Amino acid sequence: MGNNLSTEKKNNSVKESKLHKKALFFDKTAKGVIYFGGIATIISVVAILVFVFWEALPLWFGAEGKEKEKIQSQQILQSKKPLIIGIDEYQEILYTFTDSSTVDFINLSSKEIIKSEKISLPADENISTASKSAFKNLIALGTNKGKVILGQVKFTTTFIEGDKREITPEFIIKSVIEIDSLKKSIKKLVYRKNSDNEYTVVAQTSDNRLLQYSSEISTSLLSESEEKIYRNDLTDLVEYPITAIELDNFCEKLMIGTSDGWLYYISLKDKSNPQLIQKINPTPSGKSAITSLGFIIGDQSIIVGDADGNVTSWMRVLDEKTEYGWKLVNPHTFDSHKAAVTSVAASLRNKSFITGDAKGKIFLEHLTSERTLIELSGKDLPVKDIAFSPKGDGAAVLYEDGTIVSYEIKNPHPEITLKTLFGKVWYEGYSKPEFVWQSTGGTDDFEPKFSLVPLIIGTLKGTFYAMLFAIPLALFGALYTSQFSHPKVRNYIKPTVEVMAALPSVVIGFLAGLWLAPLLERILPGVFLMFFTVPVVIAIGASLWKRIPSRIRYKLKPGYELFFIIPLIIIGFYIAQWLGPIFEYYVLGGDYRTWLMNTLNEQYDQRNSIVVGFAMGFAVIPIIFTICEDALSSVPSSLTSASLALGATKWETATRIVLPSASPGIFSAIMIGFGRAVGETMIVLMATGNTPILSFSPFNGMRTLSANIAVEIPEAPYQGTLYRVLFLAATLLFILTFIVNTAAEIIRQRLRKKYAEL
Repeated sequence: MGNNLSTEKKNNSVKESKLHKKALFFDKTAKGVIYFGGIATIISVVAILVFVFWEALPLWFGAEGKEKEKIQSQQILQSKKPLIIGIDEYQEILYTFTDSSTVDFINLSSKEIIKSEKISLPADENISTASKSAFKNLIALGTNKGKVILGQVKFTTTFIEGDKREITPEFIIKSVIEIDSLKKSIKKLVYRKNSDNEYTVVAQTSDNRLLQYSSEISTSLLSESEEKIYRNDLTDLVEYPITAIELDNFCEKLMIGTSDGWLYYISLKDKSNPQLIQKINPTPSGKSAITSLGFIIGDQSIIVGDADGNVTSWMRVLDEKTEYGWKLVNPHTFDSHKAAVTSVAASLRNKSFITGDAKGKIFLEHLTSERTLIELSGKDLPVKDIAFSPKGDGAAVLYEDGTIVSYEIKNPHPEITLKTLFGKVWYEGYSKPEFVWQSTGGTDDFEPKFSLVPLIIGTLKGTFYAMLFAIPLALFGALYTSQFSHPKVRNYIKPTVEVMAALPSVVIGFLAGLWLAPLLERILPGVFLMFFTVPVVIAIGASLWKRIPSRIRYKLKPGYELFFIIPLIIIGFYIAQWLGPIFEYYVLGGDYRTWLMNTLNEQYDQRNSIVVGFAMGFAVIPIIFTICEDALSSVPSSLTSASLALGATKWETATRIVLPSASPGIFSAIMIGFGRAVGETMIVLMATGNTPILSFSPFNGMRTLSANIAVEIPEAPYQGTLYRVLFLAATLLFILTFIVNTAAEIIRQRLRKKYAEL
C-alpha cells in the first residue's frame, strides 16, 4: 500500500511538473508576444511619423538654377542685333527678332540657326523696336514709319518613333496696322490679345506721343460679327517722359512708367474713352525712373522696377472713397538689385517672375512668398530681355552685347515659407493681409493660399466645443453611475454608453448634417433657454421631492432617483421650446439670425460649431465615460467607508475623496477624448460645411486638419506643393497629439503621486 501511495505521489509530481513547465512556456510566449507587439507598435508609430515628415521635407528645399547653354549671337547672327528673344516649352529652340527685320530660330544644343525669315518691308522702312507677350507668343514689331506688325510665333511638335519629337517653328504675321498717321518712328510698344480675339496696341513714338489702337468684335443675333477700331491719343494723360509701358492680357489695364518715378494706371475697359484711374509714385526715393514693368500671371499684380534697383509689386483693390472705386496698393517689396532693373519676365505656371538689371544680375523671385529664390549671374553687362520658359523650368537671357544664356531652373515649391504657412499674407484681391486656406481655384492663374492657421484654429475650435459638451456629461454621468446608481441600473447604463462608441462616425456625421443641423436652426433660442429652464425645473422638482413624506421616499431604492429626474429634464426641454419663439419675438426682434447679424455682427450658418459640439461630443462621451467610471469605481472602498463613517454625505465623499483619488484616471480619460476629437474627420466633414474660416464664433463652421487632409489628398497632384503641404499638416497633427498626450502623462503621473498616499 505504501508503494502505491509513493507511486501516486510521483505521478502527481510529474503531472505538476509538466503543468508547471507548460505554464512557464505559455507565460514566456505571452511575454514575448506582448513585448515584441509593443516594440512593433512603437516602431510602426515612429515609421509613420518618419514617412509623413519625409514627404513634407522637400517643401523646405530651395530652388536651384544653373547655366545650361551660352550663345554668342554675334557669331551666329553676324551683324544682326537681337531685340527680343523667346523659347519653346522644351527649351530646345530659341527665337530672336533682330533690328535687320529678321526672325531667327536657333537650336540651343547645336547653337545653329535652323530657320531664318526675312520680314518683308519697304526699302526705307525697318524695325525700330519689338515687344512680346509670353502668353500665346504674341509679337509686335514697330517700324520707323509709324507702323506695327502684329504676329505670333508658333511651335508645332510632332512625335516620331516613340518619345522622339520634332519641333517646327514659324512666325505668322496676323496684320500690319498704321498706328501713327504722322509716320514717326515707334520707340516703345505693347501688344495684347484677349480670349475674344480682341486686341490692343499701345505705342510711344519718337516725338513722345502715346497712341492707342484697339480692335473690338461686336456680335448680334441678327448680323455677323463686326470689327470696330478705336484710336486714341493718350499723350495728355501722362505728364512726364515715358520709360516703360505694360498692358494686361485682358486689354483693360494700361500701366505707364515715367522718368520721374510716376506710375499711371489708365483703364482701357471702354476702348473709346480711356480713363486715368490713378497716378502714384511707387519708388522709395520718389524720383527714380521706372525702368521696367511686368504683369504677373492673372494680371492682378504688376511688378515695378526702377533705376535704383528697387522691385515692388502693386495691385488694385476696391476703395469706395476714390472716384472710380479702385486704388493701387503695394502688398510686396522684394530684394533690391544694385543696378537699374532692365527687364521683367513672369512665369506662366505660378506667381514666380525673373528680374534682370544693368549689371547682369538675374533674380528669380516669387510674388506671394515675397522672397528671392535664386540669384544668377551670366555676364557683367546690362540685361536686355528675358524669356521665361512656358513650363517655368528654364529661362533665356539676352545681354546688351547680344550674348544669350539659357538656364535650367528647378523651382518645385516657391509658395512655401514659414510666413505663408503660419503668417498673414497679402493675397491678390484682398484689401489687407489675411490668414487664408484655398488650395485650388477655377483657373490656371489662381494664387494658391496655404495658410495652416485657419485649419489649426478650426481643429482646436471643433475640439473645444466637443469637449465642452462631452466632459460634463461624461464625467458627472460616470460619477453618478459609480457612486450613486443602484447596481442593477449601473449594469444597464454602462453597457449602453459603451455601445454608443460602436456607432460609425460617418453615421453620426450624416445625422448631424442632415437632421440635427436643420433642427437646431429652427429651435436654437429654445436650446439656449434649456440651460435655464432645465435646472430650474429640476430645482423645483427637488424641493417638491423633499416635501414627500419620508416613509414614501425611503421606499425608493438608492440610485433610482434617475427615473424621477428624466421626466423633469423632458419637462424643462418642452418649456424651453415653448418659450423659445416668445423669447425670439420679444427679445430678439422676431428673428435671431437678424439679431445676431445686427447686434453681434455674426452670421448664422446652419452647419456650425454647435452642431459639431453635439455630434462630436456624442462620439467622445463613451470613451471619457468608460475610463472615468472605471477610475472612479477603482477607488478603494476603505476610503469611501471611512469617509461615510466619519459623517460625510455621499456627495461630500464623492467630490472630496473619490474624485481626487481617481483624478489621474479622469485626466487620462479627458486627454484620450481630446485626442479622439482632434483626429475626428467624418463628423467634422459632414456637420460643419468644411469651410476654412478663421473664427471662434459658435455660429459658423470650420475646417480641421484631419478633415482637410481627407478632402484634399485625393485631388492633390503627387509630390506637388499641395500634396506635401497636406503631409506637413499631418505632421503637425501628429506633433500636436504627441505634445498633448505627453503633457497629459506627466500631469497624470504627478496626480498619481500626489494622491497615492490616500
